[in-house]
Amino acid sequence: MKFIDEVKIRVIAGDGGRGCVSFRREKFVPRGGPNGGNGGHGGDVVAVADPQLTTLLDLRYQKQYKAGRGQHGMGSDCHGRRGDDREIKVPVGTIIRDAATSELIGDLQASGERVIVAAGGRGGKGNAHFVSSTHRSPRFAQPGEPGQDRELEIELRLLADVGIIGLPNAGKSTLISAISAVRPKIAEYPFTTLVPNLGVVGYDDGKSFVVADIPGLIEGAHEGQGLGHKFLRHVMRTNLLIHLIDASKIDEQDPLADWKTVNRELELFDPRDARTQNF
Repeated sequence: MKFIDEVKIRVIAGDGGRGCVSFRREKFVPRGGPNGGNGGHGGDVVAVADPQLTTLLDLRYQKQYKAGRGQHGMGSDCHGRRGDDREIKVPVGTIIRDAATSELIGDLQASGERVIVAAGGRGGKGNAHFVSSTHRSPRFAQPGEPGQDRELEIELRLLADVGIIGLPNAGKSTLISAISAVRPKIAEYPFTTLVPNLGVVGYDDGKSFVVADIPGLIEGAHEGQGLGHKFLRHVMRTNLLIHLIDASKIDEQDPLADWKTVNRELELFDPRDARTQNF
């Protein structure tokens, strides 16, 4: 399966239903009063964090999500039904922003967490709502309000307890394959790992933690060199970083220099990360 961690989609909430202009029409009631019902509210578009998902692949192929329109109001004081909501399932760790303003809409960090990404329009009031002591027979009603329509930038940042970082070919994939059941591709050439790998390490008492193998970082990664900042962001949410250094070529290169290179890239990518300040 492809690892997709950035997508852009369009979400369209449902329009509110219009209010109804109606009057009672009953036998022996020649001048019945207004009884137009209200329109129903439009449905919302809602993003839901699903722990079964690990990528934004589904959103890559479906670019538009639309909620249901609210039903129009009817006579006899019957109000319109609310429009159906539309749910978008995303992985835990998903960040959602408005593409036009970069406003942060939601940061879903827990299973089942929900956020409305496009709000449905309010339903219009029927003419029965506008009856007053001075206006007994209003012949007007409100239209429904349009639902929100906007583009979203959706970004996935993996949630792992431990992140394994280092230069290409440092042995990160070998380590994660030794401590968990995940089996990433392992080879002698650089950048064998092209996407993050997640592995679960279990204890005998049933407890476990998640480890992320982050693709190799090189000098200039914060500017997009190598695999660049495409995967640097996944490092920032781990509780602990394991910096793996290849000491097998100690006569040819300085392991400390390798460590400084990767740590400098982390600091340049996110100067606020305190973990890079204490090394």
